[in-house]
Amino acid sequence: MKFSRIAAAVTTAALAPAVLIASPAFAAGPDAPATGNQPAPTAPDQAVPDQAAPDQAVTNQAEEDRKTILAIIAHPMASRFMQDAGRKAIADGPKAMRKFIEVDQHDIRMDDYRIAILRLLPDAGPGLKEGINKVLTHGNTIEKLRQFYDVTQHELRDDDNKVEISRLIGTGGTGVKEAAKKALKGTPADRAEFLKTGRHLAQAQDDLVELARIDEGWDGPILTAAISKLMNGSPTPAELRHFLEVTQYELRDQDNRVTIAKIIDGAGPELLKAGRAALAGTPAHRTEFLTTGQHEARAKDQATKDNDKPAPGKDGKDGDSKSNGTGTATATGTGTSATTTGNTTVTAQGNNGAPLATTGAGDHTTLIAGGASTALVAGAGLLLAARMRRAGTRG
Repeated sequence: MKFSRIAAAVTTAALAPAVLIASPAFAAGPDAPATGNQPAPTAPDQAVPDQAAPDQAVTNQAEEDRKTILAIIAHPMASRFMQDAGRKAIADGPKAMRKFIEVDQHDIRMDDYRIAILRLLPDAGPGLKEGINKVLTHGNTIEKLRQFYDVTQHELRDDDNKVEISRLIGTGGTGVKEAAKKALKGTPADRAEFLKTGRHLAQAQDDLVELARIDEGWDGPILTAAISKLMNGSPTPAELRHFLEVTQYELRDQDNRVTIAKIIDGAGPELLKAGRAALAGTPAHRTEFLTTGQHEARAKDQATKDNDKPAPGKDGKDGDSKSNGTGTATATGTGTSATTTGNTTVTAQGNNGAPLATTGAGDHTTLIAGGASTALVAGAGLLLAARMRRAGTRG
């Protein structure tokens, strides 16, 4: 056997595993890159014919190489770069085609695998990302790259899925926890399906329960009406999640604004000031005002009212003297009291309790507190009694 045949045979044996890429194990699956970008199958090299009939042999070999290249670039997994390189080799003739089959296709396929593996990164978990970095750094043979793409990536992806499902069991609601535990006990396909759709359906059930709880505990009309409208419709899981994560807080703040406006209507200065500041602030400011701020402001307004009240004995009058606003004044001494009204009638208490006389119409009586007042009243009573006796004698 000539050297060229030996070289061709060795090359064919060394590259035989590359033909496996066309097997079902490499068929496009959910994790495969878009059609036209995956590595193409490797075609075996063709032996160089004997030199007995060189012209015919070269022609036959060229035709076989052309058919081989056409099969490579027609494969669904052939990348665009593989297709372009194969067409160029056919156009350049027998030597270019032979070089493409023996060398170029393998180099291109190495690059295609690397590109296909890189395309796994966007939706990869931590474990898969680490594996991708490792194989791209140390995967210097097509066998290593093929093994990672066909087998290892799926194992690492399932490990990441298990970690994510375990996290959901710890943080999810009742429905999510039950569905997650079931998926964790299932197959890799069950886990992938749970993370793709099942978790969202289970979350939707938990979200409906949470909306009912919020509706029961909230008094604001705006949020309550929105919850009722949502639950009476046919919301998608995504709509329920957005309502709980975003919309409910916007509507809560609207209800809080309405409540604050009612509180500060006719309020004291401190409460009014605090309420206006809350309305001009952030949603957190309004929540804080309703929780504690309004009560603190009310306490300040009440303290101001209490400080403005007059203290006992500080109403502008001396001692125990009081005025009732009708012209009546009362003076209190240590003896018998005397009262004067607007018509200047003076009443002194005698032994029989009857009024004695008047001191003259139109005169204003000046009251003198203390013992002098008692002596004056007693003296006037004696004088009036003497006049009455004299009048009786005359009669």
